[in-house]
Amino acid sequence: MVEEVIPVLRVANAAAAVTWYQRLGFTQEWEHRFEPGMPAFVSIAGGRSRVFLSEHQGDARPDTLIHLVVGEIDAVVAEFGRPAGEPPYGCEIALRDPDGNRLRIRTPAS
Repeated sequence: MVEEVIPVLRVANAAAAVTWYQRLGFTQEWEHRFEPGMPAFVSIAGGRSRVFLSEHQGDARPDTLIHLVVGEIDAVVAEFGRPAGEPPYGCEIALRDPDGNRLRIRTPAS
């Protein structure tokens, strides 16, 4: 049976994407290129979550949506600010990474 699902996000610059996702608590696990100068395929992980970032055309579509569950949404708001249009309360916000991928970030209801 399934033990893990890993979303793939299309990015133009994997190094820049890794830097942006580090602000959410992700760290780079590894990077693969078939040869120097070829597109990168990178694994990032944070907590029990893993995401692949791919510079390869066709691996994923731009504007992908993923949901992230965090222990404390206030830390994310402190790092990124509250997006325009989001209420100043609640337990979910929406962000876009530098490549336009959409993230819905929420804290579990208590």
